[in-house]
Amino acid sequence: MIPAGGQSWGAMGVMLPLILAAVLHQGFASVDPTTPAQTTAAPHKDPGRPERGTYHVANGNNTVCLLAYMGLQLNITYNSTSQNKTVQEVVNVNPNVTLASGSCEAERAVLELKTDANKTVLTFVFTQNTTSSKYHLSEVSLTTPVPDPKVGNFSTKNSSLDFLQGTVGYSYMCRMEQTLTVSQNLSINTFQVQLQPFGVSGDTFGAGKH
Repeated sequence: MIPAGGQSWGAMGVMLPLILAAVLHQGFASVDPTTPAQTTAAPHKDPGRPERGTYHVANGNNTVCLLAYMGLQLNITYNSTSQNKTVQEVVNVNPNVTLASGSCEAERAVLELKTDANKTVLTFVFTQNTTSSKYHLSEVSLTTPVPDPKVGNFSTKNSSLDFLQGTVGYSYMCRMEQTLTVSQNLSINTFQVQLQPFGVSGDTFGAGKH
């Protein structure tokens, strides 16, 4: 016997579970998930090539004793507590908001660059060998705030470097981009460097040597 409507009870028995399943699926789909969505930090944007800055240091009688003309880019790596991961920051040193100071001695010259209201301090120390009349970058230190408030300041120092070797009375020059590895957590990209930490005559660079 076939009921009114033309469907057999056997067919209705098959269709009913399908209809219930569709209704239940539609109901579940409208419920908000209880597990919050995971978010990932946006990748750090490359700041591009840094602007070259002119920096100088004068001694006690206001005579220029150190000159530098270069672009600087900092590569900083630190452990972010809030993000629970290692973060890499690439920061250009902006010469327009950077103050240069330092000191000059017979065998040691210091260039100190300060920015971010003196919160960021980048220091270069050059050492002279009076016997060979050669100089080199022997020490670099950096202290700077990082975006993670739980970390606060990033700080590192290396006093055993041997970069940017030159001859007293001559300026060191390199037109190519270089990477100076200071520590495991800091490297510095330099661009079109010309510097002279010893034997400056007047306020101009001596002849350049690579």
